[in-house]
Amino acid sequence: MDAGPPDMRKGIRHLFRTRGALMERTYRALGMMSGTSMDGIDAAVIETDGDREVRCLGGLTTPFDPEFRKILFAMQGRKTPMAEVETALTLGHAEAVEKLLEKLAMTPEQIDVIGFHGQTTFHAPNDRVTVQMGDGPLLAGKTGIPVVHDFRRADVEAGGEGAPFAPVYHAARAAGLEKPLLVVNLGGVGNLTYIGRDGDLMAFDTGPANAPIDDWVARHGAGDQDTDGALALAGKAERGRITHSLRNSFFRKPPPKSLDRSEFAWELVKGLSLEDGCATLARFAAETVVQGRAFLPEKPKRVLVSGGGRHNKAIMACLAERMQVPVEPCEAAGWDGGLLEAEAFAYMAVRHLLGEPISFPTTTGVRAPMVGGKLALPSGRQAPAA
Repeated sequence: MDAGPPDMRKGIRHLFRTRGALMERTYRALGMMSGTSMDGIDAAVIETDGDREVRCLGGLTTPFDPEFRKILFAMQGRKTPMAEVETALTLGHAEAVEKLLEKLAMTPEQIDVIGFHGQTTFHAPNDRVTVQMGDGPLLAGKTGIPVVHDFRRADVEAGGEGAPFAPVYHAARAAGLEKPLLVVNLGGVGNLTYIGRDGDLMAFDTGPANAPIDDWVARHGAGDQDTDGALALAGKAERGRITHSLRNSFFRKPPPKSLDRSEFAWELVKGLSLEDGCATLARFAAETVVQGRAFLPEKPKRVLVSGGGRHNKAIMACLAERMQVPVEPCEAAGWDGGLLEAEAFAYMAVRHLLGEPISFPTTTGVRAPMVGGKLALPSGRQAPAA
């Protein structure tokens, strides 16, 4: 496949700064992610120069209360989330910050910036609208730490897809790994980052991943997820239905492209048993990644998988069977697959402080590399010096 003209191929060699081999300083940043699975808040602290240097210091996951998770589901599709829910979500993030700092024996003064993703409630890039619920100024006030928030809006308003955003961090973490490399994130929605042998970068959403599986299990009163893919392994995938669903125009659309968690209907598993539905949805999630392979400039030598889907043995087995290259949880590269996206937003918050881009023509389709996010400062504290 033609990867596009050279001026549009914003790969690793174009992502990182060139004003000296060593950056002037590093920042300690805390990143927070509440993904489309809506299972809780991932929080992580890293030290980084916003460039190639990254050191991970630790993190934690704070699960959502089941009742609050139901409320978050009710917010899906809303362009204007309820103020009281947004406040509660933000206060929950403030508590997660407190817990993480306590765990790491750190104080707020030791953190330069927070990268606060918030909870996506509406994503329609074709209409140039994306909404991430979360009050950045409130979080800054509660934690006493500068907060970068509302990362996706500028990209979407400029004509980009507003997702995926983690590729810039994947590129930094993969600097010493053999390439071509494929990093697949299987959260509520699946996405991939391709890093070519010469540093070219490509990324896009592949299709539904954990979100429909979680919803299917919940509909049957069997919990809130298919733990380790046990239900899927006990069922039989309906391959005819999968083949039919893969004819959807989204899978033929060239990247960049992105999805909202609720864009696919339930016809794929209508009338199936709990186990067969899980098996079908798990294989569908894997097959959408395989479909995405057709758009890559070159076959990857290795696939690293992050997100909750890396624990689903049915998905991982299908990926290993179909990709025909080593498919491993990203822990095989020394990464923490549960905290990777939280780390990514910590990294992107530092890049915001430095005025460096986080989205690119070959990751979100935006016309030119863009700096994302807005900075909220707590009373009595200034922005960290660049």
